[in-house]
Amino acid sequence: MSNTPELTLYTGQTPNGIKISIALSLLSLPYKTVPISLSTHEQKSPWFTSINPNGRIPALTDHSPPSSPKTPLHIMESGAILLYLSETYDPNHKISFPKGSTEYWETIQWVFWQNAGLGPMQGQSNHFIRYAGEDIKYAKERYVNETRRLYSILEKRLEVQEVEGGSGWVVGDHVSIADITIFGWAVFAEWAGVDLKEFERVRRWRERMEGVEGVEEGRNVPEPSGLRAIMGDERKMEEFAEGSKKWILEGMKRDAK
Repeated sequence: MSNTPELTLYTGQTPNGIKISIALSLLSLPYKTVPISLSTHEQKSPWFTSINPNGRIPALTDHSPPSSPKTPLHIMESGAILLYLSETYDPNHKISFPKGSTEYWETIQWVFWQNAGLGPMQGQSNHFIRYAGEDIKYAKERYVNETRRLYSILEKRLEVQEVEGGSGWVVGDHVSIADITIFGWAVFAEWAGVDLKEFERVRRWRERMEGVEGVEEGRNVPEPSGLRAIMGDERKMEEFAEGSKKWILEGMKRDAK
């Protein structure tokens, strides 16, 4: 039996999707990519929901997991996938910390913070600013302000890290899944109506993440981001949103049935 991992990543060019391909890239793990067409609602297909019952990307299959080599393991939820990869395939702690250490538990906290807070709030901000079929001022203000509040928490965390430990990372002295999970969303902060010029440390941290070897490769899976190339050009951003609005709203109607 080969010791080489047999992994398949089901993904798309989204904040949650690029988290996993970045982690795989930083760990130098071989994997197969299966692009999922969100615009045709492929994530709702029976073949995919047999892998991820929630019908969302990303999902990961470990075809020969160390715990049970003959039984493929399907994992949904980006936070769970990051924890699985770091605890299963990161013995040298390239993007993690020793289990049970202070840094380990701090990492867990920030992974949960992003998955339960920043991601959902920024996602709602994205929706009501860019895709909603009607202009709802209260919803826009509610979610943009909450997203800004969460970035202010990250700004304070990075300040503490700089002052107390001289580190520019969210946890400890090196990049970890805490940074990766937040970065997946921070690269699209402006799409959600949040200008990171307001959060200088977050902006510098984002730039530092972009310079980490392997991040650029990972963030371009399964293809380079079309949105990234037009960020800051409001006219092109509006055109991009209009092009996506139809299938997003159709997906909402399907989910409501």
